[in-house]
Amino acid sequence: MKAAVKTNAMRLLDAKGISYGILAYDSEDGQIHATAVAEKIGKSVEQVYKTLVAHSGSNLYVFVIPAAEELDLKKAAKAAGEKKIEMLPVKELQKWTGYIRGGCSPVGMKKLYPTFIDDSAENLQLMAVSAGKIGMQIELPPKLLAEAVSAVFAGVVKEHDDSGTL
Repeated sequence: MKAAVKTNAMRLLDAKGISYGILAYDSEDGQIHATAVAEKIGKSVEQVYKTLVAHSGSNLYVFVIPAAEELDLKKAAKAAGEKKIEMLPVKELQKWTGYIRGGCSPVGMKKLYPTFIDDSAENLQLMAVSAGKIGMQIELPPKLLAEAVSAVFAGVVKEHDDSGTL
């Protein structure tokens, strides 16, 4: 059996003495979006979080939200103290973070950007986020993830409209 390759995210957590679990999944089918990953690693979509990067001018912000949810840009801007923010174009992701789409971890980016974890994670015992490589997730308590990246918890996802109308 070959040893698991350590990603930047894992090395950073190791250096901080933060323990985590490693969850590997098969990405051969190209299904690397967060909800597919949740199914592949046998976790609920409420436990698996995706990492999104947004910007306001030259300021970058990282948002960690549940797999099946959508970032509310107004709430995200408010949390970040900005008037308006927009998603960072995917083609710029690697340049700024060192990560690619599907393998973007909130831990171990090129710089430590202001990071916000959706407050839905606060009551979870464990959450899974990308380990910084497609095919790997790290699982750890939300408070330890927040500690590792100096994140704050904030409500940043879109509210669901239960009326059935759009």
